[in-house]
Amino acid sequence: MPNQTENSSPLGHVIVIDDDASVRRSLSTILERIGYSVSLYDCADAFLQNPLVPSPAVILLDMRMPGTTGIGLQSQLKTLAHNVPVIFVSGDSRPEEIITAMKQGAVDFLLKPFSAQAMMDVIERAMCMSHEAVQTNNKNMLVSERLKLLTRREMEICHWMVRGYSNQQIAIIDGGASATIKLHRARVMVKMAADTLPQLIEMLIGLDIPGPIRQTAQA
Repeated sequence: MPNQTENSSPLGHVIVIDDDASVRRSLSTILERIGYSVSLYDCADAFLQNPLVPSPAVILLDMRMPGTTGIGLQSQLKTLAHNVPVIFVSGDSRPEEIITAMKQGAVDFLLKPFSAQAMMDVIERAMCMSHEAVQTNNKNMLVSERLKLLTRREMEICHWMVRGYSNQQIAIIDGGASATIKLHRARVMVKMAADTLPQLIEMLIGLDIPGPIRQTAQA
């Protein structure tokens, strides 16, 4: 059965999934003393019954447990919580299990018995990754909301802007007047709350900006 705190600490939340009750108690004591909030599960299947993952969070996951294995849960986390860093802990793991865990994106692998300091070093590094992922997700959500403010025409202009095209070049490509392109360009900057073109480009890195419909039709 899970033992779960209701609120996540500002430092972050650590989810411990291990079938050894003494390990769960020990880890919980250490982590809560430092200031993390903690959820405890005695197996992967117990976590899967109600997979709550606060943000930011790190998962400390035992490799071998009754029912779903650690690696089995890790593969499911790609859809349940793909941005949450996973740290494996195990007292007896085969090399192929460790290799699979690392290939699936595990942050690290702690072999029992491990020192409290070794665990905290790994958790701190993983929690930094989680904080960064949360910040990136929040930024992308904000930018996506701003993109919804753009008209279809402004989206087309934005598509060319982030690729470094000037007003004249955009006008040549899509047949619009340069002065009109300049007006749309200014509206894009205002709606996206960008002061400079480099800021706009940085803001939209990794996001798909739809190309002009006319270009697609001609192709």
